[in-house]
Amino acid sequence: MAQVSEFTQTLQGTMVSSPIESTPMAEPIAGESDRPSAVFLVLDSPDPPAPWHELTDSVRHSLLSHAKKFGSFSKCISSASYALFPVLRWGRNYDLKMFRSDLLAGLTLASLGIPQSIGYANLAKLDPQYGLYTSVVPPLIYAVMGTSREIAIGPVAVVSLLISSMIQKVVDPALDPITYRKMIFTATFFAGIFQTSFGLFRLGFVVDFLSHAAIVGFMAGAAIVIGLQQLKGLLGIDHFTNKTDVVSVIKAVWIAVHQPMHPGNFLIGCSFLIFILITRFLGRRNRKFFWLPAIAPLLSVTLSTLLVFVTRADEHGVKTIRHVKGGLNPSSAKQLQFSGPLLGNSAKIGLISAVIALAEAIAVGRSFATIKGYQLDGNKEMIAMGCMNIAGSLSSCYVATGSFSRTAVNFSAGCKTTVSNIVMALTVFIALQLLTKLLYYTPVTILASIILSALPGLIDFREAYNIWEVDKMDFLASAGAFFGVLFGSVEIGLSVAVIISFSRIILNSIWPRIEILGRIQGTDIFCSIRQYPVANRTPGLLITRINSCFLCFINANFIKERILSWATEEKDALENAKERTRSVIIDMSNVMNIDTSGLEAIEEVHKKLASDEIQLAIVNPGWQVVHKMRKARLVDRIGRAWIFLTVAQAMEACLALKKENGHLC
Repeated sequence: MAQVSEFTQTLQGTMVSSPIESTPMAEPIAGESDRPSAVFLVLDSPDPPAPWHELTDSVRHSLLSHAKKFGSFSKCISSASYALFPVLRWGRNYDLKMFRSDLLAGLTLASLGIPQSIGYANLAKLDPQYGLYTSVVPPLIYAVMGTSREIAIGPVAVVSLLISSMIQKVVDPALDPITYRKMIFTATFFAGIFQTSFGLFRLGFVVDFLSHAAIVGFMAGAAIVIGLQQLKGLLGIDHFTNKTDVVSVIKAVWIAVHQPMHPGNFLIGCSFLIFILITRFLGRRNRKFFWLPAIAPLLSVTLSTLLVFVTRADEHGVKTIRHVKGGLNPSSAKQLQFSGPLLGNSAKIGLISAVIALAEAIAVGRSFATIKGYQLDGNKEMIAMGCMNIAGSLSSCYVATGSFSRTAVNFSAGCKTTVSNIVMALTVFIALQLLTKLLYYTPVTILASIILSALPGLIDFREAYNIWEVDKMDFLASAGAFFGVLFGSVEIGLSVAVIISFSRIILNSIWPRIEILGRIQGTDIFCSIRQYPVANRTPGLLITRINSCFLCFINANFIKERILSWATEEKDALENAKERTRSVIIDMSNVMNIDTSGLEAIEEVHKKLASDEIQLAIVNPGWQVVHKMRKARLVDRIGRAWIFLTVAQAMEACLALKKENGHLC
């Protein structure tokens, strides 16, 4: 602690003076000229914490941060409860006016959520009631643990497609529906475990493996695949492919249309699809009619069911849902499988589903939080999502997350808090108790229409164009995800997007940008001469900057060769000139870490330059870099007096050396 305090006092004393003119003088080092004491601040810094220590500190901060703030155990428990259950904080100020807004929003949300939940269960290759179950328990858990006020929880199209497309490669839901359901519940449990772990251990960066551009492409590709999959219900096709790629689906449709089928399915589905799209258009044109597109799916289900019942169309080829099991969510705890050959696949599917569900939910939540002007806590969101999916896996639910379309409806309906989710869940529960028998005559084609009507919101042409305009490599990742999902599978699309994104990171690491710096006249500001042509180079000096946070084995040789080539080219070009390079300054302020290959590269640069009578100066290396340079004794070989805090100090020392050696400017 004494060392840190001494370092802080020295730094404060230095900052009040000019770095070049007014810096106090330090005792000279044997064999070296006197240098300002400020240059030794870099070398006098305390040792950085070990990586394992940083990790344990992060976990301790996440789990025990409230224990440090409050002394007693009871206060610690109380504070942790407030952190884990935000409802305890905002619930104290909840009033009747807010409840009225949440009640209206919740009922509007349920009118859209009930038919969508049934449709998404069909997309997940599950019976309709499982979609309704997923709209009861997870929203209730999230309502007391989540930090977003607007997000609507339940099953969504992309996750439904994702989980069904992966599981049916292992278990066929038509041949073994019981094992298929067990695997879905187990994957949901693992998804909840992973999501909770991400939040507790602050591992949200895992979700960031999918960039914004990759998500845009993935969503668009998934929307088209989902739309093609719904042709089965829209056309009333009995036999259809389980594959999700566009070629297989189009081939299956081509075969199906040449077989006898009842046109009533297509007529009912298309009619109500047009009706839903018209109501959505009217709702967007006039915000006063926000409720119209929200109730259109429920109204479509009601009218189509009544139409089939009156005309007895189910006896003439129109396919209906038939039996829907009602009642309270049954327990599925005994159906979770933690042994056997399917365990590994369940864990893998759970991990992928967890990442996709979190990416969608956090993107949706942050979008509406920004509009309302409050901050969304990402770690708490992950914990809330994880807990609700763990509870859901034990109560016959599959992976739930935030839905963009339902969240937009919730927001437009004027929701104030997550109580709207509670109202929606209770409404769905009542529907499970009383209305499931009425769904017997509901045509399957209407579910396809409801899902198809929600898909245009997943395809964002404007954002794709913006990505193309701003960053072509980002667009490549987006296009890779899109075509991977479209012509391969969901997993292939995700893999392609991640591979392209990581390839970009690797390429940037292999070939980091190294700049030659010049000085803005009349200032001590040094910047790239390519970006700022007005910056002037100082004769006899080569000032470079390494724009890489990690100088390591993957880029050390490239950086070494680039710096030496610049120094050698100038030396050869100006061999007989008075102003040839006498000093090389390397600005390492952007280099936060270094490995042994990086240390060796710096030492080789120093040796090569020294053999050509060129002085090397290092400027402001990162904390870990300085520590490792000291441990490797590289500081002693370069010379303590040639490690500087700023480029201006390094330039002053190099110019002073030039004068001492008789090379006048």
